[in-house]
Amino acid sequence: MEEPHDAVAHGKTPSGFVHWIQAFTNLIWPPACVLCEVQLAADEEEGFCRDCLRSLFADDSPVCPRCCSTVGPYTDVSEGCSRCRGHRFHFSSAIRLGPYEGRLREAILRMKQYRGEPLAEWLGEAWGLRRRERLLSSDPQAIVPIPLHWRRRWRRGYNQSAALARALSEILDRPFRPGWLIRTRPTPSQREQTPRQRWENVRGAFQVPGMPQVRGARILLIDDVMTTGATADAAAAALRVAGAAQVVLAVLAHR
Repeated sequence: MEEPHDAVAHGKTPSGFVHWIQAFTNLIWPPACVLCEVQLAADEEEGFCRDCLRSLFADDSPVCPRCCSTVGPYTDVSEGCSRCRGHRFHFSSAIRLGPYEGRLREAILRMKQYRGEPLAEWLGEAWGLRRRERLLSSDPQAIVPIPLHWRRRWRRGYNQSAALARALSEILDRPFRPGWLIRTRPTPSQREQTPRQRWENVRGAFQVPGMPQVRGARILLIDDVMTTGATADAAAAALRVAGAAQVVLAVLAHR
């Protein structure tokens, strides 16, 4: 497991005045874990308790580099795994934090609630600190979230993928570019579709709105969950059509 980088190096240390305000506030309302809401100990990292961090970052399973599915320890993944072999993705590789289970599944479900934005930001920050080297392995020049259609974003109050990407941008010191990709039409929930229907459901649902900076760029595309890869593939296809040199997908969980 990669060790977390010092938050000071990323400009996270508050000024003396802000630090005093936080200390005073903590006396009245002791900080609690943003996931399990257990009160944090004095030596625990702000945001998550030790148990939640251990659970969120516990996965060390071998994964397919093309679709981030869990594979056996001796599986030949040079051309993908049994789930994705023979399928052409528009993203070049996929990275995950873990499988869609346990505390990570709980965090993702809570992120999708109306008030889930702070949790998404804390999780994005922790992800960036603990998986920095892996996330930067493709040397991305921009971090782009998979967008929600404006109607769904209005109902939810925010886009969880954008909150994750924004936090990652700060930690990884790469530009956050939410405007590089838009969702052009509302689509039925992917959860309601068969695997085959998922691909048709999102085909042509994304567009790059006249952003010349996309041409030639190496992009880290951020989403919360990958199942078949249909949504990420449609988003990556739009970026590649606009001239992106490379798109690497990073998701919190593979389902």
